Amino acid sequence: MTQSIENKVLEYLKHRQKGKMYFTNDFATLGTSESIRKSLSNLVKKDILIRLTQGIYLYPKIDKELGVLYPSVDDVCRAIAKRDKARIEPTGIFALHSLGLSTQIPVNVVYLTDGIPRKIKYGNRTIKFKKTAPKNLAMKGKVSSLVITALKQIGKENVSQEVELQLTKVLKKESVENVKHDAQLAPVWISKLIFQLVNNFQK
Repeated sequence: MTQSIENKVLEYLKHRQKGKMYFTNDFATLGTSESIRKSLSNLVKKDILIRLTQGIYLYPKIDKELGVLYPSVDDVCRAIAKRDKARIEPTGIFALHSLGLSTQIPVNVVYLTDGIPRKIKYGNRTIKFKKTAPKNLAMKGKVSSLVITALKQIGKENVSQEVELQLTKVLKKESVENVKHDAQLAPVWISKLIFQLVNNFQK
């Protein structure tokens, strides 16, 4: 039985793009939970799938020079959020790193969520989903929300001209509508700074 389920999983993957992540539940229609878990485990042993963390698998895309192209921490977290129909926002140093404001790669990554609080391991990192009120996740733009989080981490007194230039650069990747919407949800000093940066690159 397990072997036939394994073949069904293989057939399913053959028609999918490499480089995508899959959850155990994605194969729920192919068999029982136990038979699917065994089949996925067998495919990991055969190097057809890579187990990223509990219940999440990668159908790997392999680059000739770089090898396996692994999804980023943010990609994994957003895939989990999409599955759970939850909203998430990264916090602290991770936001700084994502925006190119810090070279420090945090080992422990924290995301705020209105979904289920949990902790998972991804490689040598620990990712924590911390429960927060829905109002704290009301921002529309991925970039603008990161900018606001980063500025909270930096603090008003530590915003240099270099930081402003980098934030202006990344904010251009977000729609002005989203930036202005999200700025109004930020602390007053951050809101004023973001509107100033937007006005500068709109001139």
